[in-house]
Amino acid sequence: MPSSTLLQRLLTVRHQSEALIAPLEPEDLCLQGMADASPPKWHLAHTTWFFETFVLKPFQPEHRSADPRWGYLFNSYYETVGPRQPRPDRGLLSRPPMKDITHWRQRVNASLEALLNQGEDPRYCELIELGLQHEQQHQELLLMDLLDGFSRQPLEPSYNASWEPASSTCSAPCRWLEHPGGLVEIGASRDAIEPRAFHFDNEAPRHRVWLEPFAISSQLVRNDAYQHFIDDDGYKRPELWMSEGWAICQQRGWQAPRYWRQDHPDAAWSSEFTLAGRQPLDPHQPVRHLSWFEADAFARWAGLRLPSEAEWEIAARSHGDALEESHDTLWQWTSSPYRPYPGFQPAAGAVGEYNGKFMTSQFVLRGSSQLTPTSHARLTYRNFFAPASRWMAAGIRLAR
Repeated sequence: MPSSTLLQRLLTVRHQSEALIAPLEPEDLCLQGMADASPPKWHLAHTTWFFETFVLKPFQPEHRSADPRWGYLFNSYYETVGPRQPRPDRGLLSRPPMKDITHWRQRVNASLEALLNQGEDPRYCELIELGLQHEQQHQELLLMDLLDGFSRQPLEPSYNASWEPASSTCSAPCRWLEHPGGLVEIGASRDAIEPRAFHFDNEAPRHRVWLEPFAISSQLVRNDAYQHFIDDDGYKRPELWMSEGWAICQQRGWQAPRYWRQDHPDAAWSSEFTLAGRQPLDPHQPVRHLSWFEADAFARWAGLRLPSEAEWEIAARSHGDALEESHDTLWQWTSSPYRPYPGFQPAAGAVGEYNGKFMTSQFVLRGSSQLTPTSHARLTYRNFFAPASRWMAAGIRLAR
């Protein structure tokens, strides 16, 4: 990739992160609604720390690094780099102030530009590309974290009053897309299978999988269908749930998707909290913000199942546009636990902690969401979250 193209992408992605916080008030910048979320200011600082730590310190000795104590504040989970602020306490980091973070970002951008102007070196160009993909992940996380934080505020503020869900009211009826199964290949490779060559280490190597014949739904499950599950006591029937999920459902008092709202406890579910604040619940929109446990329980209630990640990828490749909302709407839970592909090798060095060490107790989501930067989505992408997590923009596609 020519450095000029990489530099253009670098500046575009970095400026986009800053544009995402433009609608916020200063008081919002340290908002952390739960232990799994991070404040907007932390997201911007952490992505800057990533470039400084993994690119500039090794390859640009002229760069003037930030206060070394900031490494403790803005490291996320890189144990080999050093200790860090506990994740649940990131909202306590009122200092350094945002203006200092902004100046730091500008200084890091200038050093990265100077580095790229020295010429193309795969050692740092590949790390810069990884840093850009990493920052795009945090752009999506920033918005999901804000949605969670704002949803806990009694005034129910909006991030963007004009925000609307991705248009997904399909006029065509939902149908089953058949696949004969057999020996198939999934995963990323360096053979230009995707429009861009980049992929995370957990997407490789490309490998063979045997699939029995299957069918996958052309559409995501809608709010009205999920309402039928609720009306049929879906949240009160333990036989529909995995044991751990049932225990969590009872403990946390789940009765509906994460952001559905009632006017009072005995009223119907009539609205949904969104980035535009509380909005009327549209029965024709895909149901969103569900845990894996809820998605699995709904599939069992419907007499169906969630697709495996291999089925999802093969269907998305073979059926193309017929698999509606495969991207740009919602991430889609699969039945696949997040495990390494055969022959998986983590990236060398500290960045090898990026994906591999999380390959336990989580499930894979495929596709992308309305909040995913367009250039960040691809068919081999393996997102992953714990099965009880439901603050992400995740929905359901059924298989049989």
